[in-house]
Amino acid sequence: MSARRALAAAAFALAAALAGASCGPKKDASAPDMAKGGLGGAGGAGGGGVVNAGPVDGSGEEAKMNASALGHYRRGLELWRSGDVAGAKKAFRDATAADPQAYQAFHSLGTVQERTGELDAALTSYRQASTVSPNYEPAIAAYGLLLARRGNVTEADDYLTDKKARMPRAALVLAALAEVKSIKRDTGTAQQLAQDALKINPDCRPAMVTLARDHYRNRRLDLSLYALKAILDGEGQNNPPRDKDNAEAHLLRAVILKELGRRAPAIDEFQKAVALRPDLADARVQLAAYLLESGNAQEALPHLEAALRYDPNHLLAHLNLGDAYRLLGRSADAKREFDYVTTRDASLPQAQYSLGLLYLFSPSMPGMDQKQQISAAIAAFERYQQLRGKPQPGSSDDSDQLLLRAKAKQGELNAGSQPAGAGSGAPAGSGAPAGSGAPPPDAAPAAPAAGSARPGAAPAAAAAPAGSAAAPKQK
Repeated sequence: MSARRALAAAAFALAAALAGASCGPKKDASAPDMAKGGLGGAGGAGGGGVVNAGPVDGSGEEAKMNASALGHYRRGLELWRSGDVAGAKKAFRDATAADPQAYQAFHSLGTVQERTGELDAALTSYRQASTVSPNYEPAIAAYGLLLARRGNVTEADDYLTDKKARMPRAALVLAALAEVKSIKRDTGTAQQLAQDALKINPDCRPAMVTLARDHYRNRRLDLSLYALKAILDGEGQNNPPRDKDNAEAHLLRAVILKELGRRAPAIDEFQKAVALRPDLADARVQLAAYLLESGNAQEALPHLEAALRYDPNHLLAHLNLGDAYRLLGRSADAKREFDYVTTRDASLPQAQYSLGLLYLFSPSMPGMDQKQQISAAIAAFERYQQLRGKPQPGSSDDSDQLLLRAKAKQGELNAGSQPAGAGSGAPAGSGAPAGSGAPPPDAAPAAPAAGSARPGAAPAAAAAPAGSAAAPKQK
């Protein structure tokens, strides 16, 4: 069979799997559930990381808890919508204290704990939710997906497989298991499980996105885009969009378009994802990366700050925020962000590159004289090259030029000459767009914005408490 015929056959099977997916009750787009997310690694090595993105089960079930707990619970949702993650966490915890049987509150508490990096606590909350309500699919799915996010993919597989045997008609459980199988590169089983979930519940949007994400992970980009088109656009009057407001689907399509070099439509898709899900940190980080590459640090700044309100431990958000601060002349703030990144992951080359730029081009750094600043720049660029390894053929890397420039300044300072300041002739915001090659002789280059998708990676799905409202359709 030719490659074209094989693609056509696969597309036909995909269309059959998605056919009728618009049946069933249409869920309110203001209540994100697993359909608004799924799996992916933050920075995603092949989709190996997992974040549950939807605590709502899609049944329209009202919150089941006493009046006192319900008040705290609703307050938590309001705080989440406003970006007050700490306040939301406290409110959900208060709800569980007021009613120990409030399984939905335990689930929402788990999603916030997952976002703030309290992974053991999140697992405990998810487990408690499913203990109180053994058939509560969102908590079961969230527990399994978080196991996978932590790298316990086999344990996640075993856990969800056991739940599937006990609950063979649980569409969300099947969808979650399909994601785990996809991470394990068992694409045949992943596709079959997702299709089975759609047969059980034609409105199971997590399964739809899983079909597209699995194709993406396995480099079947045409099929992934085909599936996303069915979800977001439809095909004529007889096949309307399955879920046109699915932020996770917009994010995945944006990542694919970015990978294909289609800048304008990729930016449009990232903007749609952010408008639908203001809490979707990865969409904000990717959009900000484009803005930084074009030298627009001021516009990137609010996206990065908002991303960190919802996901305080997002390394790429911290890294890009540091570069935005650097370009805006906020050297101390930039240093704080870069230090955070290097403390959390000392092996990240880009952090050292950004530190080198900061030391080399900032007019001054708190607590450092010019000689110390230039020495720190040289050390950072050398460390960057160690971590980077041998450059790939055809790649653009100006670290050698920057290192020579820093050493020349060091020689001038050591010789007792009177050179221009460490950052002279380099306004804080004068950076060249990333990937533009070597910087002009007297310009401070912008560090290539972190967050570009790598082949085989899947965008991270962000967790949102039950009932979290979508933002007005902007950005």
